[in-house]
Amino acid sequence: MLLRIHPDNPGERQMKIIIDCLRKGGVIIYPTDTVYGLGCDIMQIKAVDRVAQIKGIRREKANFSFICSSLSQLSGYSKPIPNPVYKMMKRGLPGPYTFILNANSEVPHFFQSRKKTVGIRIPEHNVPLMIVEQLGNPIMTTSIHHEDQIVDYLTDPELIYEKFHKLVDIVIDSGHCGNVPSTIIDCTGDEAVVVRQGKGDAGILL
Repeated sequence: MLLRIHPDNPGERQMKIIIDCLRKGGVIIYPTDTVYGLGCDIMQIKAVDRVAQIKGIRREKANFSFICSSLSQLSGYSKPIPNPVYKMMKRGLPGPYTFILNANSEVPHFFQSRKKTVGIRIPEHNVPLMIVEQLGNPIMTTSIHHEDQIVDYLTDPELIYEKFHKLVDIVIDSGHCGNVPSTIIDCTGDEAVVVRQGKGDAGILL
């Protein structure tokens, strides 16, 4: 299904369709403040397996992140966050950053790397934030790529639908997204380290 949703004011009917789909173990493609994301409810392991299959990787070896709606929800899935890291995250979120944190026991084991860490995002986009708020759980996020070696990420939802409609349950059309992914910052050590420079300017945070 290609579901058109206003990026700023998602309609109640459309949101209900998405939430019902996720609660039944569905997989969706949705907009963010960076690139379109592929994901599902983090509590639905069969849906996570579907996402891994679409990506062509084994779930056990995947580095999936997930989207939260607020810092308070985010802190429920990590070990205590040092004050300097919390201040940095507060400056950057919502925004185009993925923070790698030390995971706590609330994070499903299949999201934790061997180092027991988890990547977390709070995008500056109403659609994924409202999905997470209404679902009551974070949703998984991973980027969808273009076969073109020059254009890394698919940006047109109609082209995304053509490519993925047989693999996912819903493609959300909220207009074009960008083709620059989030900046990834590893906050699990003594000092924060930029793992990938993306859309977010890490220099204003570190």
